[in-house]
Amino acid sequence: MSDDVFALMDEWGPEKVVCVSDRRTGMRGVLVLDNTARGMGKGGTRMGPGVTVGQIARLARTMTWKWAAVDLFHGGAKAGIVADPAAPNKEEILRAFARALANEVPKEYVFGLDMGLTENDAAVLLDELGDRGAAVGLPGALGGFPYDQLGVTGYGVAEAADAAAAELGLELRGARVAVQGLGAVGRAAVRRLAELGAVVVAASTVTGCAHDPDGLDVDRLLALSAEFGDDCVREYGPAAPPERALSVETDILVPAAREDVIDVDVAGATTAKLVVEGANLPATPDARAILHKRGVAVVPDFIANAGGIVAAAHSMDARYSPFQVEPGDVFSMISTKLRANAAAVLRESRRAEITPHEAAYALAQSRVREAMVLRRRVPEHV
Repeated sequence: MSDDVFALMDEWGPEKVVCVSDRRTGMRGVLVLDNTARGMGKGGTRMGPGVTVGQIARLARTMTWKWAAVDLFHGGAKAGIVADPAAPNKEEILRAFARALANEVPKEYVFGLDMGLTENDAAVLLDELGDRGAAVGLPGALGGFPYDQLGVTGYGVAEAADAAAAELGLELRGARVAVQGLGAVGRAAVRRLAELGAVVVAASTVTGCAHDPDGLDVDRLLALSAEFGDDCVREYGPAAPPERALSVETDILVPAAREDVIDVDVAGATTAKLVVEGANLPATPDARAILHKRGVAVVPDFIANAGGIVAAAHSMDARYSPFQVEPGDVFSMISTKLRANAAAVLRESRRAEITPHEAAYALAQSRVREAMVLRRRVPEHV
């Protein structure tokens, strides 16, 4: 975590960066509050050995745009813990992290779920601070709405893909789809895409890629995923290398795992007519430019994967309520908002002859800027 924090700051944020550590457990972590003009900071909490301040700041900025793009009133934030999610002392690390941020949580930030954390981990964070408002994404037994378990983010990715395909004149039913990543997002996206009639020809995990040009048996693959986790692709049949999912013949490509997996080589070679960014920041800026030049439409991450924050918004509203969130309300709002935004961004991209990311940023930034002006958070001449 050797990033120069001052170098991360620009006209939008971050407003606050808090680095914490605990000598007894070895915990090191960071909280980034990016921009709170439209509301208190909200974003997931991730755990991984490669977490850096710069990475979390980039993700916090994405949350700023994501909240604004779906027109929900929270600000961008993100937290990260430098540790292996499989560490035997994970609970101790989580509790140390929660204690270290007791000044910020839940007044300025509320813990959520991201890579490396589960609903049970959210329960630990809540328990450590003794406040029902400290975390969302809790198990249903604690009154929470377990949106990772229900697959709301992946559901939204598939809904966005369907709307984007229709905008392009591409029929999703029968279209070939490759999904890179079979975590909570990828699994739910695969399930919903199959329900919508798409032919899933490839799906990958960190251990390999299951590929069948005629279409995978999605029900079997998801059953194996539930039983074997990342090894499901090996159990399914002969597995290709993990990166194969990014290069197979396909109509729609859904990166649903990590950042920067679509580089210039992938962008220049993909047969996809549409890329739907299920992961945060899955394509490099140079790759985006190449995709646009080649006429490959892209639904940006903070448009396509905003289903999770729609669910988080419902959960934030219900943190101190004795009533549980109604799943039907969440899925309905996800479908409505994400379909409309995906189509609108692609239309504006064509109209203004700019990239879809530029169109999406323009929409989100105008809303954040207006809030900053109204709060007098920018100089009068700006």
